[in-house]
Amino acid sequence: MRCLDPVIGRVAISKAGRDKGRLLMVVKILDEDFVLAADGDLRKLEKPKKKRIKHLRYTDFVVESIAVKIENGEKVLNSEIRDAIREIEIMLKTRKE
Repeated sequence: MRCLDPVIGRVAISKAGRDKGRLLMVVKILDEDFVLAADGDLRKLEKPKKKRIKHLRYTDFVVESIAVKIENGEKVLNSEIRDAIREIEIMLKTRKE
């Protein structure tokens, strides 16, 4: 996977920290160094993880439906993020095989 820019709704793999190897979704871009990321499970939208951009490996998957909701200020459910991440995790596993 190539290094991509963080955008709201993009799914990334954590490269460092206790959540290393977990898939997270970017829910807010704080500045050029940090984003807020959630997975809907351990890191819910109510308390997203502040991650350095360099500690995330971005996939080419962007969940547009969730990104639009976040940008419009609409309510996003943790279950929506969990389901989207689960689907992308399956796609990534099949891509490796």
